[in-house]
Amino acid sequence: MATSMTSCILFFSLALSFSFLFESSLGARTLTALVEEQPPALTYHKGALLAGPISVSLVWYGRFTAAQRSVVSDFVASLSSVDRRSAPPSVSAWWRTTEKYYSQAGGAEAPGTLTLGEQILDESYSLGKSLKDRHVAKLARKGLLLPRRGRGSISVVLTSADVAVEGFCSSRCGTHSSTRSESGRFAYVWVGDSAEQCPGHCAWPFHRPIYGPQSAPLVAPNGDVGADGMVVNLAGLLAGAVTNPFGSGFFQGTKEAPLEAASACPGIYGKGAYPGYAGELLVDPASGASYNVNGARGRRYLVPALFDPATSSCSTTMV
Repeated sequence: MATSMTSCILFFSLALSFSFLFESSLGARTLTALVEEQPPALTYHKGALLAGPISVSLVWYGRFTAAQRSVVSDFVASLSSVDRRSAPPSVSAWWRTTEKYYSQAGGAEAPGTLTLGEQILDESYSLGKSLKDRHVAKLARKGLLLPRRGRGSISVVLTSADVAVEGFCSSRCGTHSSTRSESGRFAYVWVGDSAEQCPGHCAWPFHRPIYGPQSAPLVAPNGDVGADGMVVNLAGLLAGAVTNPFGSGFFQGTKEAPLEAASACPGIYGKGAYPGYAGELLVDPASGASYNVNGARGRRYLVPALFDPATSSCSTTMV
């Protein structure tokens, strides 16, 4: 997330604060082309981190193809598993940066293994095609099917390209937050498919940006601008959800608009990144697709840099 008001900004970094009973909005994922050479140090605010094992449930709201669902679910499965057929760098190696936050927290329980949980389809648009934050929280609760799940779970709501969500495209591409269920407070993530509404905002660098430096878009590694863009945003929000799940973990700035593990490193995907340029990436010689990590089932993905608390620098597996 960006804090500088320059012409290079495609989107300001915002975290919308919404006041509901037992509900709060934490980090929002917005696209910014600004690259900060010296990212700010993230402060630990003595609150809970998500302890493992962590089950990640997916709530698919709207119409998604089976191929789109596979792209995202394979990414989640890749976070803690390594496909031995794939060469490094891997999704799981990128994710291990989050473990360093637990060491910095002074003995906090390690995050453990992230596993792909239930997948729930809501293709009937049960809450309509125009959602408020409270609707997203309601959908997130659907992902908690087992009462034993609480802090060790994350419910991910994914909205299809024809669904409008409060703040989507105007101030955010997704968000992570928390709310309560019968089993207690739990963290959740929402990400929207921006392919039709704002790919220039939320699917960069797979689409030409609406503002800022103009460069040719990269070829999406799985051939779907919407799904691959969702993975970019989901990856950063999951990192924020485990390291600052309830607004008292690791962040810099205000609680209402925090810089977190991924949003502290805007626009960086590889070495040498600068405004409008994602950095040095791997390229598939057959398809021309750009990526920086390998995942399960031979998948390739682009993931954002994470702030490394051990080195106080932004890092991907390729930086």
